[in-house]
Amino acid sequence: MTADIIVCGLGPAGRALAHRCLARGLSVAVVDPVPGRRWAATYAAWADELPEWLDPTAIAATVERPMAWGTRAHRIDRPYVVLDSERLQESLDLAGAEVVADRAVELTADTVVLASGRPLTGRRVVDARGIARSAALAEQTAYGLVLDARHCAGVESLFMDWRADNGAAAEAPRSFLYAVPLGGGSMLLEETCLAGRPALDGTVLRARLHHRLRSRGIEFTGDERVERVRFPVEGGRPGRRTFGAAGGFAHPATGYSVAASLTAADAVASGKLAWPASARAVYRLRAAGLRALLALPPADLPVFFDTFFAMPPAAQRAYLSGRTDLTGTVTAMSTLFGALPPQLRRRVAAATLGIGIRSRIRIPSAIMEG
Repeated sequence: MTADIIVCGLGPAGRALAHRCLARGLSVAVVDPVPGRRWAATYAAWADELPEWLDPTAIAATVERPMAWGTRAHRIDRPYVVLDSERLQESLDLAGAEVVADRAVELTADTVVLASGRPLTGRRVVDARGIARSAALAEQTAYGLVLDARHCAGVESLFMDWRADNGAAAEAPRSFLYAVPLGGGSMLLEETCLAGRPALDGTVLRARLHHRLRSRGIEFTGDERVERVRFPVEGGRPGRRTFGAAGGFAHPATGYSVAASLTAADAVASGKLAWPASARAVYRLRAAGLRALLALPPADLPVFFDTFFAMPPAAQRAYLSGRTDLTGTVTAMSTLFGALPPQLRRRVAAATLGIGIRSRIRIPSAIMEG
């Protein structure tokens, strides 16, 4: 059998792409060492990022106006949704696909060699296996507890909370609290290292989360379900042969890639380009933003995000979600840069290695290549 497309990797990105290819009548083969493995991670997105075709039952909870804290509170005027991982996986039906339980070890444009030695041939091969960890790559790490919502009375849904009540020393690398409802009477509270090279270890984050919960009077026993997170926020390779995090869909400032992958899956299945020139330019600009975040002293991070969340909602949305919106991303970065305190502005400018962000951004020709 020669499939129209072979998708390697059955995380949310690979499964979504395979599902949408099947919906368009393509012959599909999928390769994964454990194709029936259940997804344990919590996935979330901004509601306006999700494609219309997504089964609405895949949404477990919606927060109409989540809160963010830098040194002060910011109400985000944008609905935020937490996905039901089990229902999301089930809704991305693979009926009709050839499912191969094996590990892909060698990929070309039209062939896959499996660990068993078996070759597969397709008109197109797409790598959706994610990004391998490496000490050279910045990572996001987190440690979370799933609590009974009754123990979280009065706790608002928090997109990020940088307040310093987690017991960390003032000069230590920063982490923030992420708190969202999961539906079914439970809530996830997670201490998160946004990005680090190296990132904070789970042991450190566990101690910080426990300290933060105790300082806020939130009860826990230690027997709660634990969620651990560790993945690279850079290292993807945009192109026709990669998809999802492996294809550069992960936002380096948030780590989010699921909503972008869901949205792009239908377009890619229909033969459209996932990476027009505008998307490649945005990718380069976001990478510059990550360099700036990694270079900031710990004390500057809450101030940086105060400035970000004080921007108009349209500018926030463009930077967080506008994967192909070059004009909006440029405007958002320009607005943010101009509003930063002078000392912080100098640090950001130095960290972005010559990409000047003033009242207007001049984009070097290298950004538009590729």
